[in-house]
Amino acid sequence: MGGIVPEIVPLSWKLWQKRRYIVVLMAFLGLFNVYSLRVNLSVGIVAMTENRTVYYPNGTIGYEQEFSWDSKDRGLILSSFFWGYIMTQIFGGLLGSKFGGNLVFGIGVFVTSVLTLLTPLAAKAGVGALISVRLIEGIFEGVTFPCMHAVLSHWAPPFERSRMATIGFAGTYAGTVISMPASGILANQFGWESCFYVFGAIGCAWYVLWIIIVRESPDKDKYISKDELRYIQESLGSNTSRSNKHPWKDIFTSKAVYAISASHFAECWGFYTMLTQLPSFLKDTLGYELEKAGFLAAAPYLAMGFLLTIAGYLADMCQVKGYLTTTQVRRYFNCGGFLAQTVFLMLAAYLMSPTGTIACIIAAIGLGAFAMCGFSVNHLDIAPQYASVLMGISNTFGTIPGIVSPALTGFIVVNSSRDEWQIVFMISAGVYLFGCVIYWMWATGEVQPWAQKTLSSESNNKPKSPDTAHGHENDGLEINHSFE
Repeated sequence: MGGIVPEIVPLSWKLWQKRRYIVVLMAFLGLFNVYSLRVNLSVGIVAMTENRTVYYPNGTIGYEQEFSWDSKDRGLILSSFFWGYIMTQIFGGLLGSKFGGNLVFGIGVFVTSVLTLLTPLAAKAGVGALISVRLIEGIFEGVTFPCMHAVLSHWAPPFERSRMATIGFAGTYAGTVISMPASGILANQFGWESCFYVFGAIGCAWYVLWIIIVRESPDKDKYISKDELRYIQESLGSNTSRSNKHPWKDIFTSKAVYAISASHFAECWGFYTMLTQLPSFLKDTLGYELEKAGFLAAAPYLAMGFLLTIAGYLADMCQVKGYLTTTQVRRYFNCGGFLAQTVFLMLAAYLMSPTGTIACIIAAIGLGAFAMCGFSVNHLDIAPQYASVLMGISNTFGTIPGIVSPALTGFIVVNSSRDEWQIVFMISAGVYLFGCVIYWMWATGEVQPWAQKTLSSESNNKPKSPDTAHGHENDGLEINHSFE
C-alpha cells in the first residue's frame, strides 16, 4: 500500500494527532513539576534569610532574619537535595526497565510533591530537618530522568528521538522559567511558605492525570491508532524489549558511555551553578530586588526552553534529510553548544556589569539547548534497550555538580564581591570546555556491539535503528516515503 500516512512523517508539525506526542506533553508537564519542586527553594531561601524590617513595641525599628543561615549553611541546604538525588539514578533506571518507566516516574514526582508541601514545617523545625526532607526529595526525584528514558525507549521512533526528547526535557526549563519568578512573587505577596504549598499542590494534581493518561508502551494504550502503533513498533523493531540482564562490564568500559557522562557532568555544572546561585548573585552583587531577581534568573531558562524545540527539530531534520549522520548530529550539536557556553561565561566573568553579564548568562544557558540534542538523547542511540540504565549512569555524573557546586560557591562567595563571582563563572566555563573535548573524542551515534548482542536473534526483516541498518548511518530514510 503506497502513500504517506500522517503518523509516519517524522517532520510533521501536526503533533496533536499523534498519541506519542500526548505522552511527550505529559512528560513535559511532569518534568515541569520536577524542576518547579527543585528550584523554588533557590528563590525561597533568599526570602527566608533576608533582613526584614521589624517594628518593636517601644517604637524603635530594627532588622531581623527569620532564619539566620550564613552562606555555608545555605550552600549545604541547597546541595542536600542532590545527596539523595545521586543515590537513585542507576536504581531508578533498573526500576524503570523492570516495572515500567511511567509508573516509577509518576511515583517519584508525586512523593516529591508531598514532601514539598511539608518543607515549611521542616524549615521551622531546624536546619537538620530541612536538610533531611530535601535529601528524601532527592531520593524520589532521582528516579525521574532515567525513567523518562525508559518511556521514550518505547515511544520514540529513531528519526523523532531528538525532537521528542527535547520537547519533554523542555519541561525542566519551563518549570524553572515559571517557578523562579512565581516564587519571588509568591514570597513577596503571601510569604515564603506559599512557594512550597502552590507547587507541591500542582505536582499532586499532575500525578492524577499522569496515571490516567500515560501507559508504559504503545501496545498498552487503548487510544492509539493502528497506523501509529504499527509505525512505532516497526521503526523500533526489537529495541523495545525488556532486558533483565545488563552487560555491566561492557557498559562501564564503553567510551561512548563516558562521553555522554562527561558531557552530562559539564552541562549540569553550569546549569546547577546558575540554578541555585543566580538569584543570590543578582540580588547581593548586582543589587536587584528579590522579585526582579526572580524574573531575571528565569530568563536564561526561557531562552533554553525556546531553543530546545528549535534545536530538536533541526537535529531530526539533519538526519531525515541525510545532511548529517547520527554521530555527526550528536557531536556537532553537543560540542557547538559547549563552545558557545564556554565563551559567553568567560565574557560574563570579565564584564561584571548588570546588562552585559545578564545577557551573557542568558546566551550561555540558552545555547545549552544544542548540547541537549547531543548527550541527552545519545543513550537511545547507542543502546536503546538499556537507555534508562545509561541515563541513570550519566545522570549520576550529572548530579555530582549539584552537590559540589552550591557548596563550593558558598565557600568562594563569602562577601558577594564581583571578584568572587568571577571565579565561579570561570570554573563553569572550564568545565564546559572539558566536556566538549571528551565528547568530541569519544561520542558516537551507532548502536554499540554489546547492545547488538541481545538483538542478534531477532528477524532480519525488522527495521533497524538509523545507525545500524545495512551497516551505515544514512539508511532507513525510506520510511518517509511509504508505509506498507
